Amino acid sequence: MAVVDNHCHLEFPAGDPELSVERRLADAAAVGVDRVVQIGCELESARWTADAVETYATMLGGVALHPNEAPLHAAGIHDSGISYEDAFAEIAALARRDRIRVVGETGLDYFRTSEEGRDAQVRSFRDHIALAKELGLPLQIHDRDAHKDVLDVLERDGAPDVTVFHCFSGDAAMARVAAHRGYYLSFAGTVTFKNAEGLRAALSVTPLSHVLVETDAPFLTPHPHRGAPNAPYLVPLTMRTVADVIGVDLALACETVSNTSESLYGPW
Repeated sequence: MAVVDNHCHLEFPAGDPELSVERRLADAAAVGVDRVVQIGCELESARWTADAVETYATMLGGVALHPNEAPLHAAGIHDSGISYEDAFAEIAALARRDRIRVVGETGLDYFRTSEEGRDAQVRSFRDHIALAKELGLPLQIHDRDAHKDVLDVLERDGAPDVTVFHCFSGDAAMARVAAHRGYYLSFAGTVTFKNAEGLRAALSVTPLSHVLVETDAPFLTPHPHRGAPNAPYLVPLTMRTVADVIGVDLALACETVSNTSESLYGPW
């Protein structure tokens, strides 16, 4: 049963010994994860992503400035020495390439960035929203400890036609709001964790037509492999949890998620 890893970071080394990108894609295809969306969310990884999607036929890409990167550029303290304006201009140029099909991940992160950087995060988030609408691309959102403000910015600026909450972390009430607005919720390995009852409750109230799955590899490895590097071949563990929680046959869940992914991002 084919299914898509809606969000991964294959530029990061993974495994001991380190596994190549080719090996990780082959391992995924062997278990039915036959397409991936590779996300580059700082300049170096965005450049890598824009080149990688031209090399690997099963990979499409997304580019953005991560909400924890944007304040560093804005404050002039990023290791690259590149200003926010120049960094965002490069992201906007990369986003115009044919196999870059996502603007993201962008959004707000109140866990790692202090209050003094939040204005820069909001500015960057709004710029990425505008870019996604200009180019007609889906937007993938990073939302960490900032649920209300993320929803408020989307409501105020107007969300792109396709808006995806990457690694959804809200509760059932937020899931209902998001689904009502037509947003898509992407569930990662966290939904398989034993202590994730609230996240499974959010999944249970989300229409299957608006559910996506992802690894966020090499992070957020699903149970029972927590502690090991994540990779797209582990999507089936999350997919089984999705089917069980929603209460549908696994084959139907896979078919629906696969078709939804193709409808959002276009053909691979």
